[in-house]
Amino acid sequence: MTTPHPRLTLTEEVAEALHDGRPVVALESTIISHGMPYPQNVEMATEVEAIIRAGGAVPATIAVLHGRPRAGLERADLELLATSPEVGKVSVRDLAHVIARGGHGATTVASTMRLAALAGIRVFVTGGIGGVHRGAERSFDISADLTELATTPVAVISAGVKSILDIGLTLEKLETLGVPVLTYGTDDFPAFYSRASGFRSPLRVDSPEEIAATMRAQWELGMTAGLSIANPVPEAEEIPAERMDGVIERALAEMAEAGIGGKDATPYLLGRIVELTEGESLRTNIALVRNNARLGARIAVHYAAGAEGAS
Repeated sequence: MTTPHPRLTLTEEVAEALHDGRPVVALESTIISHGMPYPQNVEMATEVEAIIRAGGAVPATIAVLHGRPRAGLERADLELLATSPEVGKVSVRDLAHVIARGGHGATTVASTMRLAALAGIRVFVTGGIGGVHRGAERSFDISADLTELATTPVAVISAGVKSILDIGLTLEKLETLGVPVLTYGTDDFPAFYSRASGFRSPLRVDSPEEIAATMRAQWELGMTAGLSIANPVPEAEEIPAERMDGVIERALAEMAEAGIGGKDATPYLLGRIVELTEGESLRTNIALVRNNARLGARIAVHYAAGAEGAS
């Protein structure tokens, strides 16, 4: 049984599942408001929730609405996130301010992790995690996703580090922070749109059971860091890295010329890459989120079963 934080509003479905110790999977909301165009964003969010339910778990999409952190959303909430210009991109540093002002916020990986942990949710599915930005030796631009992974006990299932970032430096930073980085079913660390990044995976796992067992061992030892679970995009849906590299370099150059940075950088780059690939990157993005949802549901089921057996 899990007792969520009193600041959180939970749907009845999510509250009952947490109370009963049944598997729950958290989902972020920035991918809805700032990661994909409308109406694909709502269609994707609805489909991913259905995939998680079909896998035997309860989906809990997380956001801040009317100043209240929420775990579990209705269709009208998803539409608001997908269409309202008043929805801001909210990381951990922004949460208190948005809540105090009674505003709307779409949660990033970092803030979704924090709210999921407060709810008692241990498994979180997203598209890709943030990391060390290219040129960070000059800009010091490093995503809060990494520091949150170092301090918040949630397993994050993604298709790897977003390929617009410096994947090698991100892996080095995660090692420094003591975050276990597990790649599912391969020795190659994936690169979001592509199955291989050119970097070897730090750790390999080959089943959801093994991932759930690693989660339990991590936290039973008293370590508070989360886990990064990298799940490569299906082979039929990937865009090879050698083709994506040129697209990403062009988008980065255009972003620099336009003077865009900070929290606006990732939404700009993802949107520009969709344009430059004539929609192919969006199709791959949707495919990898579906794939992550299927794996995340299986992990949550095995983790909940193990917790039940240990009680």
